[in-house]
Amino acid sequence: MHSRRALLYMPGDNWKMITKSITLGVDSICMDMEDGTAINKKAEARATIAKALQELNFGESEKLARINSVGSGWEKDDIDAVLPYRPDGIVIPKVESFEQVEWASRIIETAELKYGWPLNSVRMVIGVETARGILNLKEIAAHPRLDAIIFGGEDFAASIGAIRTKDAIELLYARQAVVVACAANDLQAIDIVTIDYKDIEALRVESEFGARLGYSGKQIIHPAQVEPVQIAFTPNDEAIAHAKRIVETFDASQKEGKGAYSLDGKMIDMPLLKNAQKVLARARAAGK
Repeated sequence: MHSRRALLYMPGDNWKMITKSITLGVDSICMDMEDGTAINKKAEARATIAKALQELNFGESEKLARINSVGSGWEKDDIDAVLPYRPDGIVIPKVESFEQVEWASRIIETAELKYGWPLNSVRMVIGVETARGILNLKEIAAHPRLDAIIFGGEDFAASIGAIRTKDAIELLYARQAVVVACAANDLQAIDIVTIDYKDIEALRVESEFGARLGYSGKQIIHPAQVEPVQIAFTPNDEAIAHAKRIVETFDASQKEGKGAYSLDGKMIDMPLLKNAQKVLARARAAGK
């Protein structure tokens, strides 16, 4: 599974922006046929993304293609246009049911069999961004082809009639619901976009809050957002060192027949060990 600390959207019809994106060292590049592409540019976006998948070297960056939502009327043409060129994953926005995920999974499996690719090698990332999607998370998140769920804050707020605020308190229930569903199914949770891409301090604050909630990464829409987001979702040296101490001392205390024990004046038990192991797993995924 790719590390997806920063997932960058690029308009699918913009060749110049896509070629720029591969120079940024971003974790995931999502070439977009949905909201980032005008209605009269959908066909151009399909062709441009297919060309990019064939001709560009994405290096260490994950290459994703976002189709239009299932039921939009564009989704079949979108997936058929890009899938033969083997993106690392297909992104489906506005998912509201298990059946919508399964529809795309069947098409992907047919392609894997046709082209001789390993089964389940093309992964799926989905956007959950409506009230119905949040209510159906339990079923949706259990799909075996899923790698990650993206929470779409702006669309969710619109779907429930909420007014968006800077502290995003109106999104908290749904934001946490996505994290819980992901944790229960060993998926990555990708947090909301910071719309004001020029406000780097707001981005930093929002990113750190998302990381504290349990998100493993964040959606971004501008190159200036890459580094602050990657930093926020990468454990720092101090956190890594502390996690290593917990893992090492826990193992020693178990051998001595102890359960909970004290470390630096704090009681350490199984939940703290599991948290430390997650910190180290995130650090490894980020190359630290």
